[in-house]
Amino acid sequence: MTRRSSTADPCRMTDTCRHPCAEGTTRREFGLIIGALALFGLAGDAVAGAVTLTTGTQSGSDRAYPIPPADGVTIDRDAQVILVRASGHMYAFALSCPHQNAAVKWVAQGNRFQCTKHDSRYQVDGVHTAGRATRNLDRYPIRRVDNVVHVDVSRVFRSDADLAGWTAASLPLP
Repeated sequence: MTRRSSTADPCRMTDTCRHPCAEGTTRREFGLIIGALALFGLAGDAVAGAVTLTTGTQSGSDRAYPIPPADGVTIDRDAQVILVRASGHMYAFALSCPHQNAAVKWVAQGNRFQCTKHDSRYQVDGVHTAGRATRNLDRYPIRRVDNVVHVDVSRVFRSDADLAGWTAASLPLP
């Protein structure tokens, strides 16, 4: 595996990426770790806030995902979408930091997202809390149909340009 130059595209979240966002763990290794924790009955507490990888079903500009049964972070690398279920809400974020489009990673210990390039930090709902970025994570429009969440990846809401749209790009869950 080779590390890419940070001057071009610092991280596109591919399997060959060795950037901090990948943290050196492949999908297979991640699955083996989760499986081992579950075998020992530790999966619930030990990996709270762990990242799940998925690929949504595409229909036009929409990506469809099953609604996760519990709070957590799900990443669709192909679509560059982060799905978050937290405290009775779902959000869909762009995978890139709004500062210079580097990938953001989930930091479970801090219950937050962090930019892999300049360390900007974001709450679980995408609100910017520290770092060079000057706005919140960009949100995609999101809607629910039965037990499936649909994300319109052709549009994005920036909190600095359309705060009302950005705020509305949230899905309340029971």
